[in-house]
Amino acid sequence: MKRIVFLTGAGISAESGIRTFRDSDGLWEQYPVEEVASIEGYYRNPGLVLDFYNARRRQLLEVEPNEAHRLVAALEAEYEVIVVTQNVDDLHERGGSSHIIHLHGELLKACSSREPNDSRYIESVAADRRICLGDKAGDGSQLRPYIVWFGEDVPKIESAAAVISQTDILVIVGTSLNVYPAAGLLHYAPQHAEVYLIDPNPVKVHSLHPIQVIAKGAVAGMQELYERLTC
Repeated sequence: MKRIVFLTGAGISAESGIRTFRDSDGLWEQYPVEEVASIEGYYRNPGLVLDFYNARRRQLLEVEPNEAHRLVAALEAEYEVIVVTQNVDDLHERGGSSHIIHLHGELLKACSSREPNDSRYIESVAADRRICLGDKAGDGSQLRPYIVWFGEDVPKIESAAAVISQTDILVIVGTSLNVYPAAGLLHYAPQHAEVYLIDPNPVKVHSLHPIQVIAKGAVAGMQELYERLTC
């Protein structure tokens, strides 16, 4: 069975109604990235950061996976499918995908402020739960969102590189490949791999691989790709 690895970003969830940071009316217009998405911002004002992610978590109650998420999962009928996502929502899970690597963390988990990647202190949290100052992780430190912020290591990047290095098909959808180290994952694809890029806008990609571009949004692009791969 051939392997497909999907490298997904905010664009695939935007069609479900989740606001992205990088859009012209995106979250960065309201919240400077250094305030709510960096480890320095968390140290400066943990209450603000906790409230920001409480709101992001609560939004999950208002959105559903879209057809792009469902088509990614549907390909499991004919391929080994692994999703490597920069998204912190749970829409791939709810869309039916069974093997997902979350590079930048998960909104529905919380962790220790002292040892954020220690699995002993990572816990699931409900979408409607508020994490507040004074809430404690298992090691006694402040409980914080299980999110990889700017200024922190990306602990799952090696796992992602490993699965991409053994893929037959790599599909990039919903990401402009601007954020490193995730943007560098393309270079781990083997020479024989087919590479597809689904994006309605021009994306500058530096790669030795020939890239088949589907210049459509995530849903329409996945519909076209699904037909190509299952015909």
